[in-house]
Amino acid sequence: MLNFLRYVLATIVGLFVFFFLGLLIMVGIVAATASKGDITVAENSVLELKLDKSISEREKESPFGDLSFGFYSFDSGDGLDKIKASIRRAKTDDNVKGIFLNMRFVDAGMGKLEEIRNELIDFKKSGKFIVSYGDMTNEKAYYLSSVADKIYLNPMGALEFNGISSEILFFKGTLEKLDIEPAIFKVGEFKSAVEPFFLDKMSEANREQMNSFLNSMNDYQLRKIAEARGKTYDELKNVSDELLVRDAEDAKKYGLVTDVGYYDEAIDYMKKKVGVEKDKKLQLVSLGKYKKAKDNDQEGSSKNRIAVIYAEGDIVDGEGDDDEIGSMRYAEAIRNARQDKNVKAVVLRINSPGGSALASDVMWREIQETRKVKPVIASMSDVAASGGYYMAMGCDTIVAHPNTITGSIGVFGIVPNFEGFMKNKLGITVDRVGTGKHSDMPTVTRAMTPFEKEIVQREINKIYEVFTQKAADGRGMTQDELKKHASGRVWSGIEAKERNLVDVHGGLEKAIEIAAARVGITGDYRLKELPRRKTFFEEMFGEAGSQVKESAVKAELGQLYPFYQMYKKVENMQGIQARLPYELTIQ
Repeated sequence: MLNFLRYVLATIVGLFVFFFLGLLIMVGIVAATASKGDITVAENSVLELKLDKSISEREKESPFGDLSFGFYSFDSGDGLDKIKASIRRAKTDDNVKGIFLNMRFVDAGMGKLEEIRNELIDFKKSGKFIVSYGDMTNEKAYYLSSVADKIYLNPMGALEFNGISSEILFFKGTLEKLDIEPAIFKVGEFKSAVEPFFLDKMSEANREQMNSFLNSMNDYQLRKIAEARGKTYDELKNVSDELLVRDAEDAKKYGLVTDVGYYDEAIDYMKKKVGVEKDKKLQLVSLGKYKKAKDNDQEGSSKNRIAVIYAEGDIVDGEGDDDEIGSMRYAEAIRNARQDKNVKAVVLRINSPGGSALASDVMWREIQETRKVKPVIASMSDVAASGGYYMAMGCDTIVAHPNTITGSIGVFGIVPNFEGFMKNKLGITVDRVGTGKHSDMPTVTRAMTPFEKEIVQREINKIYEVFTQKAADGRGMTQDELKKHASGRVWSGIEAKERNLVDVHGGLEKAIEIAAARVGITGDYRLKELPRRKTFFEEMFGEAGSQVKESAVKAELGQLYPFYQMYKKVENMQGIQARLPYELTIQ
């Protein structure tokens, strides 16, 4: 009887799973088919940008769009490529009369913000308007809104304008309570990735570098806002430092917004601009709908192609996943671009804090081989530090934003000793047998001997010497000159250019422009995006399970989710690391 019930239950579950997957596939096919058609935009429309989703470098194609089931949503966020393409399209679209920035918070790094902001500035050259509305507007959202012709702030709302900051968590006390002893290895006075494991506050060197690059980025941002709002840098610096904007009226008093008003007042203003009667509905077209429209800006009939290789995430050995830079997958992508006779130049788009030193070197080698036959231009996004800089340093030209985070030329390693934790906290002891004195090296169940520590430190030193020598060769310096800017120190894009660590300030389009000019392409060319995107069915059957799991964990942990992400990153760290000194969040 029990077996019969098991079979019945298994059959019911199987039918349910089959029905659910079948339904998803049908919805996906219908959605994919529907999305292939051109989007119809009504006359006198306004493109609405909310930008309240996470923004990645390249958008994932999802035929499910905004479908969601409970805690799980198929929406994977917005892609910077689609956002910029939509703004460009709107600039020449006769049906689109302006852009509405309806934003509270923007989830993007400083480099991506810069590229979106520059697109908005270019959009205004068309003579079309940009209107912004906010109720609780953070610093990043305001940086974009500052280019608008009219900026509305809710009378009861708030605008954050007090500078940028970054916090670091330190785990020394936690490790001591748990009887965990980390063996620390590093090269570079400023290589601070290991500090949270043996200090309870920043070292003076780390505090110095953070003060330097954060102030460099903040000063740049204030100058750009001052330029947009017709203010001086000194005026805005005083407003920020003295916290003079405490409510909406203050924001208007100091010229940060043009109007204190409600959402409907912003809508009425735009109705008047496009010639729509006040009692009629304003045609707002969402980014989600508009970005699906075909963009012909880089389409062409020519066989001349420029390969754009998007490298975003932590650098890891092997294949990696879609949110990582796996050395095998990206080495293959670089080879693909090198061996494609139609590809005349390569642009390497980097958004990475670094990771595995071995993986970084594997990709560096492929870049050097590619440079022998065609130019390779690096384009730095939010961050291209440590292993991210390792990828860029061998390119012919390095393009970065003034507020890109880069440098961090240094190496570190950590080997934790869990012996005390296991014995004193869990009651677990370990015994071993080996064929030599160091057969179990590396191990986390005993303390390393002084000899073993010396061996690891020598390897760290060797990798640092290789790193700095290759960086020096790539930048046309001596190794001693390069080391003056290394030691693991982090720089802003402005500071990096002053020290010859980057060549040009600009975004992805600037890098593509340089690549095209380098090979004499002045007319028609196409872009080839790499690595290859996964097909719908690969996404559906290969990643749906992991995405559902991740969404469930995020829903359950809430505000603790970032700590879970940090744990997962630490768990994936293998071997010696060339990585940004900390999990940097600028706010």
